[in-house]
Amino acid sequence: MGMKKALVVDDSTTELANIKSILTDAGYVVITASSGKDTLEKAKAEKPSIIFLDIVMPEMDGYEACRSLTQDPATKDIPIIFVSSKSQKADKIWGQLQGAKGYVAKPYTADQIIDQLKIAA
Repeated sequence: MGMKKALVVDDSTTELANIKSILTDAGYVVITASSGKDTLEKAKAEKPSIIFLDIVMPEMDGYEACRSLTQDPATKDIPIIFVSSKSQKADKIWGQLQGAKGYVAKPYTADQIIDQLKIAA
C-alpha cells in the first residue's frame, strides 16, 4: 500500500491547520489548497486518497470544485468529504448530488474527521 495522502482545502488557514494536524496524527501526508481552482490542479498532480473540501471559498466554491473533480477521469475516484459551516440538510443533500461521499459540519471534532477516512480505506 502506498502512502496515504489527503488534500485539505479551505480558505481559512486556521481550518487548514486544524484538519492537517488531525490527519497527520492519523498517519496521512497532507497537501493543502486554499481555493477551488488550486484543488483541481493539486488533485491531479498529487492523486490524494481523500479530499476534505470547504464549500464557501472565493473564485470557485466547493460544490463547483467537487463537480469538476467527479467529472474528470483522472480524479473521479477520489472520495470527497465536504467540511463546511453550511450545516442544513439541504446543503448535505446538495453535496451528495455534486458527488461528495461525506459531509462534516463545522465546528467538528477530530473523531468526525477520522471517521470519514474509513470511506477512503
